[in-house]
Amino acid sequence: MKRILPLLIVSFFTICQQANAQFETIKDSVVQLYGVVMTADSLQGIPSVSVTIKGGRRGTITNEQGVFSIVVLKGDKIEFTSIGYKPKLVEIPRNMEGNQFSIVQLMVVDTQYLPATIIRPRPTREQFERDFVNTQVPDDDLEIARKNTDEQTRRALMNILPADGKEAANYALRKQAQRYSYTGTTPPINLMNPMAWAEFIRAWKRGDFKSKK
Repeated sequence: MKRILPLLIVSFFTICQQANAQFETIKDSVVQLYGVVMTADSLQGIPSVSVTIKGGRRGTITNEQGVFSIVVLKGDKIEFTSIGYKPKLVEIPRNMEGNQFSIVQLMVVDTQYLPATIIRPRPTREQFERDFVNTQVPDDDLEIARKNTDEQTRRALMNILPADGKEAANYALRKQAQRYSYTGTTPPINLMNPMAWAEFIRAWKRGDFKSKK
């Protein structure tokens, strides 16, 4: 036990020294990056430019004057992106001295050339009215949903689509329950039921009783 105690003390101080050295290494690699992002042609500050660490999850944006500040590590790659400008990538030097680094980043306008569009008027008013009336406007999502849930469409699909297992089982169970409910008695006749007559008339108008060829 007397021999183990000095070894534990030496190990404890060794671990502390290694942790302290590692902390000093990490502390030395931290850099306070600050600067300004400007246009390359007029040297005007660009607001709301995204300043992010490439491959990381940290970042910031420039203020109204294009000024920014962010904590990075030596060797990090900083990406500058903004709508309408070409992205820029800057790497923090690994062998820099100190823990502060300033930059003036210039960004070039990203010009997009679209193909020319020539607008010609209709020769006559009559031709314009004819083309305007005959123009096919595509249906929106609401109109497509309305057509898909139309009563005639649903009835047509009901006649051609086979019933799945759940529907067939429910139909068989309903028939069986109805048969058991009238066991030993005579089922009622709906000749005097106005609701049954109304459903019969609607089915007749729909053509449910027409022979299918």
